[in-house]
Amino acid sequence: MAVWKCALAAILLGSASHAAYAQPAPAESEEKAERVTLTADSAYVLENENLVVAEGNVQAEYEGRVMTADRLTYDRRTGVVHAQGNVTILEPDGTQRFADEVETDAQLANGYAVDFAMRTPDGATASSNLATRENETRTTLERSIYTSCELCEEDSTPTWAIRARKAVFDEEDGMYTYRDAVVEIAGFPVIYLPYFAHPDPQAERRSGFLFPKVGSSSKRGVFYQQPYYWAISPHQDLVISPMINSKVNPVMELDYRKRFYSGQVNINTSFTNEQNFDSDGERFGDKEWRGHIFADGKFRLNDDWLWGFGVEKMSDDLYSRRYDIDGENDQRGLYTNQPRILLSQIYTQGQSTNWYADASVLTFDSLRFDDSREDSIADVLPLGYAERAFDLGAFGYASVSGSTAFLSRTSGTDSKRASISADWSVQKILPGGFLAEPFAEARYDYYDLNDFPVEGQSDAVERGFGTAGLELSYPLYRAGENVDILVEPIVMGAVGTSGPNDSEIPIEDGLFYELDVSSLFEGNAQVGYDLYEGDSKVAAGISTVARWKSGVQFTGIAGRRWRSRDDPRFDEASNLDGTVSDWIGAFGLDFGSPFSIKAKVRLDDDTLELNRLDTSMELNFDRVKASALYYRIQEKASQSGNRQEGIILNSEVSVTDNYFVLYGLQRDIEGNRDISHSVGVGYEDDCSRFEIVFARSEQIDRQLGPSDSILFRFSLKSLGNIGSSNFD
Repeated sequence: MAVWKCALAAILLGSASHAAYAQPAPAESEEKAERVTLTADSAYVLENENLVVAEGNVQAEYEGRVMTADRLTYDRRTGVVHAQGNVTILEPDGTQRFADEVETDAQLANGYAVDFAMRTPDGATASSNLATRENETRTTLERSIYTSCELCEEDSTPTWAIRARKAVFDEEDGMYTYRDAVVEIAGFPVIYLPYFAHPDPQAERRSGFLFPKVGSSSKRGVFYQQPYYWAISPHQDLVISPMINSKVNPVMELDYRKRFYSGQVNINTSFTNEQNFDSDGERFGDKEWRGHIFADGKFRLNDDWLWGFGVEKMSDDLYSRRYDIDGENDQRGLYTNQPRILLSQIYTQGQSTNWYADASVLTFDSLRFDDSREDSIADVLPLGYAERAFDLGAFGYASVSGSTAFLSRTSGTDSKRASISADWSVQKILPGGFLAEPFAEARYDYYDLNDFPVEGQSDAVERGFGTAGLELSYPLYRAGENVDILVEPIVMGAVGTSGPNDSEIPIEDGLFYELDVSSLFEGNAQVGYDLYEGDSKVAAGISTVARWKSGVQFTGIAGRRWRSRDDPRFDEASNLDGTVSDWIGAFGLDFGSPFSIKAKVRLDDDTLELNRLDTSMELNFDRVKASALYYRIQEKASQSGNRQEGIILNSEVSVTDNYFVLYGLQRDIEGNRDISHSVGVGYEDDCSRFEIVFARSEQIDRQLGPSDSILFRFSLKSLGNIGSSNFD
């Protein structure tokens, strides 16, 4: 404060011009920390009142904080600064404060403001009738309003705002707190909260209540879930989310996260004490403790190795559907589960420049209502793989690998497999531009089988086999004025061990395999270990790429495969049965951001009938955003033996710059039913998004049947989401 007094004295008494600049007093010339600069159209001193007055385009600057006003007075006795008329204070971090009248101390830090408004660097604004600046970090607002929406002169009503009797912004804690708060949407009050708080969008995480989830469900009735975020430490946090339901007992949900120096742990769990209930909320059975836990963790052991785990457990099959628990199909380790199958795993993984290894223990729990053979699902105790690669220079690349799989069942076959394999390949450019890739591979498998259902089955089976062959292609490239074209005919021929598939070996990892263009030119087209494509085989096809100068690109590949012998271990759905495969192809047309389409086809080898078609489309053009997936699978190409046809569609059409229409459809065309069907409307601007969607689901799972839903969601910039994503 002493610096301000000396500075203003030098400014006002030592200058006769319309602008003045402060210099430190001689005794303080060595001080560098505190300096004040004042400019104005005119400046003078009222000796009787001991006031320094500056008028007209006043600007005062102190340590990066700048105040502008029409008139400014400084009381040399009290050190109080009084500014009037179009007062603006610009903070070093970019925060702007506006007022008609401001009274503050000499450092422009503490004081009060009349008709106050504030704008943060990220666009959030707050205003009030009276603002009190208590210290460097704390501002109290009376009769305040807060929003992060941009306000236009012709429209002063923001899309959303929080209006409160009293609000406090603490810059040190990074929190806005409100008393008697009302959330307004387009100027209309929708939610009253006696107390409410949210963090500054630029602040670090803070403990506090999150927005609740409120809704109505035919299963649970009206529900209210209030999350509380607890920032336990810089390295861990917990979200506590009790949920109250009108039809059933409350549920407690917890989300815990913790980071360690070498990794992290994530846990999501919930529990309740209740009976089972159907889709109408009718209870039945015994009341008992029910719940779920989804957890995962990953930790680094050193530069090459890590270990981790994933846990998925549920008290009963329909728990997640009854209480709308999310995260069932998330990946929690090296392996992902199938829908309605819970997978728990513990694993280790290592990798360096020329080797890779992993080992896992996997257990499964089925939630499927049609799975009556739960005991026949195998636990993998353990599954392991290791590979070492060798760069042979001009002689190509080689690798040696080993694999193990120990499967254990409560009911059915236990099996243990150990495999070791080696492969080699090299690429050579031949005269004339031909590209040749000779290859060879060999493998040895050993199976130890227990409880095999076929009488007389031996306990141990071993086999050794291999394949050697050549892939030959001839790339043809033509550069054009408007389009560049690459056409590449490809032929692969290989000779392998005859009849490698022993009927005594159970098929565990190849039941759902189907030959497509990704493995068309492989020496062994069958992935996995239990089945192997031996004997002699030939594959032929053609690959095409066309790139237009405008950015449009077309890609396509098509071909088929021939074998010297029919292997009865391959079924028709695998496309490896008989001696000739179906015609297969994959095509894509990409227009960049506006539109792209991909398709995979499988045509019957005799009749060219369409056995399988998978198409996907992405559209983002002008006011239309859409994604669509269409599939059609004939009986002979279906793993289930049933014809399948369906479509999945999601779209959003902007009717105006702010309003849009939503439409979604998942339809089983073959079954003539909508699995899910939704239509809705919404609004979006720079600070919010609102959606109201009606949805119909015809899924039936035991006591839970079809349901209608009203989905109501809205997200507010800087505050997060409000509402429920599942209003049945």
